Amino acid sequence: MVPLGKRLLNVRTQRKLSLEEVAAATKIKARFLSAIEKGEYDKLPSPAYAKGFVKNYAAYLGLPKAEIAALFRREFDEKRAYKVLPDSLTKTKEFPLNRLKIQQSLIIGALLLVVFVGYLLFQYRYQFIGPSLNITSPTQDMTTSQEVTVAGQTSSNATVLVNNESVSLDSNGEFAKRLTLFPGKTTITIKAKNRFGKETVVQREIVVK
Repeated sequence: MVPLGKRLLNVRTQRKLSLEEVAAATKIKARFLSAIEKGEYDKLPSPAYAKGFVKNYAAYLGLPKAEIAALFRREFDEKRAYKVLPDSLTKTKEFPLNRLKIQQSLIIGALLLVVFVGYLLFQYRYQFIGPSLNITSPTQDMTTSQEVTVAGQTSSNATVLVNNESVSLDSNGEFAKRLTLFPGKTTITIKAKNRFGKETVVQREIVVK
C-alpha cells in the first residue's frame, strides 16, 4: 500500500503543483506540507494540527476523505507519532502539578526546619555567649568624688559582680551599687555571668578626686 505522504506527493506532482502553491491555497506552511509527504508527523505542531493539515491537504487535491483518514490513522499509530512529539505537547498537567506540590512541600519543610533551628539557637544561645551587659554609670575616664555609683542592666537571670562583690538585680535585670574609692586613677570591673558559666566583662577607668 502506498504511504499517505507518497500518495499526496504523487498527486501534487502529477498536477504540477509546487509546495508553495499548495501552501498559499491551503494556508499550511510549505515545510509542514513537506513533512506530511515524508511521513514526518513529529515535525508538525501537534497531533490535532497533523490531522487537520492532512485533511485539508487531501481535500485540496480532491482525494477521498475516507481513504485518506484510514491511511492517516494507520500511519499515525504505527509510527507512534504521539511519542515523538515534544513532551510539553503530550504530557498531561498531572506531573507538573504533582512536582509543584512536592516543591511547595519541600520549601515549607525547609522553612519549618529553619524556624525550629532558630528557636533552639535562641533558647540556648547563652550556652555559647555571655549575657548582655550595658553600663550606664560611670562613663569611661570620668572624674568623680570618692563616692561613685555603678549602674547598668543585664539579663534578669544573670549574676553580677562589681569588683568581685555580688550585686542584686531587679526583675528587669537593672542593678546599682555604690562604691567608696581612694583618690587617684582606678579601674572598676563589672562582670555578668549566666547559669552556663558564660560571662561578659566591662571595665571602666575613672579618676577619683
